Amino acid sequence: MPTIESKGSLTPHHAKYFAWELTRRRAASEEDRLSQSLFDASVDLNPHQIDAALFALQNPLSKGVMLADEVGLGKTIEAALVLGQLWAERRRRLLVICPAALRKQWAQELSDKFNLPAQVLDARTWKQLRQDSIYDPLDRDVISIMSLHFAARMEEQLGNIPWDLVVIDEAHKLRNAHRKSNETGQSLKRSLAGRRKLLLTATPLQNSLMELYGLSSLIDEDIFGDERSFRAQYNNTDGDLAALRRRLQHFIKRTLRRDVLEYVPYTQRHALTTPFTPSDDEQRLYVVVN
Repeated sequence: MPTIESKGSLTPHHAKYFAWELTRRRAASEEDRLSQSLFDASVDLNPHQIDAALFALQNPLSKGVMLADEVGLGKTIEAALVLGQLWAERRRRLLVICPAALRKQWAQELSDKFNLPAQVLDARTWKQLRQDSIYDPLDRDVISIMSLHFAARMEEQLGNIPWDLVVIDEAHKLRNAHRKSNETGQSLKRSLAGRRKLLLTATPLQNSLMELYGLSSLIDEDIFGDERSFRAQYNNTDGDLAALRRRLQHFIKRTLRRDVLEYVPYTQRHALTTPFTPSDDEQRLYVVVN
């Protein structure tokens, strides 16, 4: 970053640069704050994506939120907006945990659409970085991306980093994290305890309300208290579901496709049934094959 040695050294270019830096660093309203990260984005954004990013940024005292938009509405973009904003604010201890098959996709999305540097870490790259005299591959000015299973194996190393944000993609895979038998979930809960988290999932609830409890416990163990209390209040025939919805609104935001039809055109698909009568040869072939 350039420095000012005298009044005469402040060129118009430097003046513009310093104004830009001060704008990015100043305390701002949530809307203004997010706008700082949009300058670097190379993607067409939809209103619900900006709303989701603001929701994730709006409460600095919370331990995290869950974005649960329906499939295809851009949860990755929403999370990248949040990561980009934190990066612009020099809060760069950022981690993305996702299924192994999505690691390269995450790195490419962050690089191509948001100009954010990222590294994919696994056992091989970790070993190589150590051989290259990088003592702690997590302590670098870059967003780290790793699989769920590798993150669970690196419990001690992850626990040593004061993460500014941990994004967990496909978080429903950890819906049983509250169970002692779930080794991956238990490991991540220990290593990331107290760190701010952003969970992404299109299916926060599949079979049981206890899945919501498991996911919420990843964010904060104290949101609903212990498992027994949650079952008594909500997971029974007399459960107060209205009260549960009110509490969920504070840390879960979900957008459905029907909510965005005004600005996201979806192709109308209609199933057509056509009668088919096989010929004698086709019928004989069918019998032989089956």
